[in-house]
Amino acid sequence: MSSAAVHNSLTSRVANPDEVRAEFAELVFGCGVYDLSRRAKISLTGSDRVRWLNGMITNNVRDLPVGSGVYAFLLNPQGHILGDLYGFNRGDSLFVDTDQSQTEKLLATFEHYIIMDDVEIAYLEQMTSIGVAGPKTRAALQAAGFEFADLEPLHFVDTTWQNIPLTIVRNDNTGVESYELWLPRDRYTQVWDALTGSGVKAVGAAAIELLRIACGIPRYGQDIRERDLPQETEQQRALHFSKGCYIGQEIVERIRSRGGVHRKFSGFEVRGPLPTPGTKIQAEGKDVGEVTSAAFLPAADGDHAVALGYIRREMATPGKEVQAGDARLSVATLPFTQYLGGQTAKD
Repeated sequence: MSSAAVHNSLTSRVANPDEVRAEFAELVFGCGVYDLSRRAKISLTGSDRVRWLNGMITNNVRDLPVGSGVYAFLLNPQGHILGDLYGFNRGDSLFVDTDQSQTEKLLATFEHYIIMDDVEIAYLEQMTSIGVAGPKTRAALQAAGFEFADLEPLHFVDTTWQNIPLTIVRNDNTGVESYELWLPRDRYTQVWDALTGSGVKAVGAAAIELLRIACGIPRYGQDIRERDLPQETEQQRALHFSKGCYIGQEIVERIRSRGGVHRKFSGFEVRGPLPTPGTKIQAEGKDVGEVTSAAFLPAADGDHAVALGYIRREMATPGKEVQAGDARLSVATLPFTQYLGGQTAKD
């Protein structure tokens, strides 16, 4: 089965609630493998690649050690978010990892800003990814024959497995320990079958979405939109304030120096019907925010409704109650640790 076929089978199937709960439990208490062929890889080469990318995105790649990466935003000159990405230093090149839905916009923006720079951009269509997550992930990878030293978040190692060159990357998800395997697209099935054949449970898109929400990770295009400003998203890991100039940096610095923004990304516990994305959050009849994602998270005592979204900063005290349609929301701290086995991943 090709990577596209695996992706289609895991994303197009009708999600059985009991099956999704079991898959989510694997991600939280065991180990699950999932398709990441929606992720795109872009290679940057040329003598100016580091200086150029450092002037494009919100995080620091100038001082990035070989074998490590950073999360960052790409902004427009008005400081609004055009996309999010991970940048990795591979020594003789830089890798940009992003969602395929953003690839066209990112490539067009990159090409627009290459003037006299020695930078070559290549969209690596022949590469794909497989994700593995859960507290038993290291043991599961080792059982399938993948040997590697301990990795810090956003560090990677190049290796060979059964004559297949691949890269093992540790993710920066603080909710659960997780890794990605970058590999040639035509060897996807061999690696996938080895993982599932060693006892790792394949999990679908519905369970991965529950994990994303439980971990409080915003998704570009849903929780992060072009109208949003970087500091509103609460993704401080994407920002570096002493790296020098980049597109939109003046706005980011102005917000920092003048005391922040009026709203922030937050989590919410929900009582009542699950609000749909776009539902306005209100307090005393006034709009104070909006819901961007919502889900029922499985727990030992039943399913619990939670949401992600934005709320005015003065209302963002944990426990503060607000309204969203017919539901009552209580501001919560992210991630939702109580639905992740009661603890978060350690570095």
